[in-house]
Amino acid sequence: MAESCIFCAIAAGEAPAEVVYEDPLTMAFLDIAPLARGHVLVIPRRHVTDLWDLPSDLAGPLMETTVHMADAVNTAFRPGGINLFHSTGAVAGQSVFHVHLHVVPRWPRDRFRPPIVPDRSPDPELAATAARIRAVLDADR
Repeated sequence: MAESCIFCAIAAGEAPAEVVYEDPLTMAFLDIAPLARGHVLVIPRRHVTDLWDLPSDLAGPLMETTVHMADAVNTAFRPGGINLFHSTGAVAGQSVFHVHLHVVPRWPRDRFRPPIVPDRSPDPELAATAARIRAVLDADR
């Protein structure tokens, strides 16, 4: 447990939360300032600061719990859609530095706007960008 991490305190049962799911590796609870009714946060029980520190043996269980929570929220509320999102780093909007995923139910005309804007122009640098990422991946082999 990281000292002063609210999510670690929740995982340890030392801070209040509306827990909706838990297993030995992960847990899910309601966001205290939800973007919509049914907004769930999914965390690993052990402290992991951000995506860069997430070990591969925990990434799978974290995503499995996230999908399980999305299914549960969909069944409970029947929203028009669901957003999954994550932020790593303060610049990206991370405010609690314990890796977590948001499961946000969506309805027509709700107020939440994710950072992806569908009206952008195509990027003329796609091939160069892809080559740069593939070079990193090839170097990892």
